Amino acid sequence: MSVQKEIRRVTTLTLMEMKQRKEKISMLTSYDYSMARLVDAAGVDVILVGDSASNVMAGHETTLPITLDQMIYHASSVVRAARRALVVVDLPFGSYQGNSKEALNSSIRIMKESGAHAVKLEGGSEIGESVKRILTAGIPVMGHLGLTPQSIYKFGTYQVRAREEEEAARLLEDAQLLAESGVFAIVLEKIPATLAAAVAEAVSVPVIGIGAGGQCDGQVLVVHDMLGITEAFSPRFLRRYLNAGELIREAVARYVEDVKGGDFPNSKEQY
Repeated sequence: MSVQKEIRRVTTLTLMEMKQRKEKISMLTSYDYSMARLVDAAGVDVILVGDSASNVMAGHETTLPITLDQMIYHASSVVRAARRALVVVDLPFGSYQGNSKEALNSSIRIMKESGAHAVKLEGGSEIGESVKRILTAGIPVMGHLGLTPQSIYKFGTYQVRAREEEEAARLLEDAQLLAESGVFAIVLEKIPATLAAAVAEAVSVPVIGIGAGGQCDGQVLVVHDMLGITEAFSPRFLRRYLNAGELIREAVARYVEDVKGGDFPNSKEQY
């Protein structure tokens, strides 16, 4: 009789222990049950229900249009699939900026209605009050610095952030502030690798990079990008592990050909 191995849930404490023993943390996005089930079974440590769903699932140009209700829908689907991974959900644009009470209410809705394990916010000192308020409710918070897509119209570009000394110093200061406030991890997006390494060394919490070099404590990618489903997006930091877009097109084309040619269904595929 075979004994099924117990699946242990990754927690915020697990991630802290991984940093301490220098074990890299793997993180990918997911937005639906079927994809999240595969990602979770493959051993990813953290699943991010990112507001990038606005781009890859809904076809918007930016992350700004996605709503809190839509994020909760995506998160609920992912939570039902994830047996091992820690599930973190982005607070979408307009659900926390400038109002710590609204930030808390948005976070409570995500936790209660989706069953997720943590929330993620973009920003540094300007969201300090919101981070502290959310943490008082016992909700784990992940930070996000560097390129912050919700602020795209402020920056006007998706280029690398914090190249200049002043902005780099401010980012390091913000990272330390977030860590001291009690966040359990920080995402660094599209910043110089040397700066990311300095941040990872300076703070006690795990630092997860995306376009931030190999000295971070972990890495995150958008799953549709690394699988080659979103083919037009090809930044330097992206490594494609599959050309799924082409494979899917070929499969669908064969299906269309078989249907139109009368080959599908055949005698073995009917009742």
